[in-house]
Amino acid sequence: MEAPAGLRLALVFAVLVHFSLLPTSHSLSSQDLQIVSAERRIDLTSHITRVYLTLKVENTGTSPPASEILLAFPPTEVDHIALLKAAVAVGKKKKKSYLPLDVKPSEGPEAPNETKFFSVLLLNPLSVGESLTLEVLYVLTHSLEPFPLEISQSEPQLVYYHDSAILLSPYHIKQQITVIKTPSTKVESFSRVEPTDHAGTELKYGPYEDRSPYSFSPIIVHFENNNPFAVVEELVREVEISHWGSLQITEHYKLVHAGAQHKGVFSRVEYQSRPSLSGVSSFKNLIARLPPRVHSVYYRDEIGNISSSHLRKDSRKSELEIEPRYPLFGGWKATFVIGYGLPLQDFLFESSDGRRYLNFTFGCPLAETVVDKLTIKVVLPEGSKNPFAIVPFPVEQSLEVSYYGIPLLSSAETLTSYSYLDVVGRTVVVLEKKNVVPEHNSPFQVYYNFNPIFMLAEPLMLASVFFFLFVACVAYLHIDLSIRK
Repeated sequence: MEAPAGLRLALVFAVLVHFSLLPTSHSLSSQDLQIVSAERRIDLTSHITRVYLTLKVENTGTSPPASEILLAFPPTEVDHIALLKAAVAVGKKKKKSYLPLDVKPSEGPEAPNETKFFSVLLLNPLSVGESLTLEVLYVLTHSLEPFPLEISQSEPQLVYYHDSAILLSPYHIKQQITVIKTPSTKVESFSRVEPTDHAGTELKYGPYEDRSPYSFSPIIVHFENNNPFAVVEELVREVEISHWGSLQITEHYKLVHAGAQHKGVFSRVEYQSRPSLSGVSSFKNLIARLPPRVHSVYYRDEIGNISSSHLRKDSRKSELEIEPRYPLFGGWKATFVIGYGLPLQDFLFESSDGRRYLNFTFGCPLAETVVDKLTIKVVLPEGSKNPFAIVPFPVEQSLEVSYYGIPLLSSAETLTSYSYLDVVGRTVVVLEKKNVVPEHNSPFQVYYNFNPIFMLAEPLMLASVFFFLFVACVAYLHIDLSIRK
């Protein structure tokens, strides 16, 4: 299939960018390891790219047992990695299970043109003559680029994805294949690195035999993808804990359609009369997956409450379908707030050492959405002490203290918030993370110490206010303020 002139130029550019990653005369390997077989499956069915990699690794050298396996990435791809997980297969067939492994960035050996490495730490060193099967998942964001950059209301959205037909690795690979899955059969063009096969929604590159370390063969796939490119530029989730039985969640969204920019004039008549042809790459609703037993749900923007939302609940989950005031085309933005309440007993527990802890879900409740910057603020009850968070991946904590809404720099890892009837203020644990994907929606915990005496502070304050008001009224009625004798 012949590529158009613009795509040929893009392919030439990709070749120039990655040319120096081709094998050199001194191919390097960190250890005497080789990959017996490599199968890579790249899922491009949404705007979030997911790569599933299965590696059978064998130690064929005479050096000491290998304690780690290196994964290599081009420097242009590392910036788009939102998540990288690895597991080792244990057992056979029906009894097979997967044990998670630690993955961390690594300097790795000397490699051509700034190749980046991640180290997978093995549970048991791989001795000479032994082999293992490694399962790797990594998720890429903002890796699909619109081509063309601007489209009209009646045009479909075309994007291109560039990668390598050959897996970049510091090890010799005996056999490998790469399978790319697209959202539909509408593929405009693709690079050919024989053997290459295109059938339905799948592109297959390979099998390739006996590839030396750091082999690289750039490819570009140009295809139609009309799925919502929903990107939350900034999300602030406020989780307020009240020991009187309530958990209040408030989420502030700045949403954008990150696909091809809309050009021309928007026609509402055409959009509604030809929904299957007009604005096929736009989206007018999103699904927010909320915890079960949710209540007091509201959805509003700067103008006010938005009634075009639907809540579906059952004993296991709740789904909120939200519709912005207007459909979102490429480059269009929307700002809104979602709030809801939850029963406290479902999320607040007490540990064996007497600490209380919140067990909540990290990430964004909107389905298939990328969050460029996520901030979670856990507002603890007044009087909470020594808070700390346990999150299954690296996050940042803010270093500021706020008094009555005025933030001040501090070396503490918490800030203080004041609400109604507070005296000493509430501790707020702030967690920040960039480049968040749905795979980050996993539980995290916030532990803290709490003295139950503080639960009496607000009732005593209210009782004191009414008591002094009553005393003042009685005194006023019994005091004679006249000037006559």
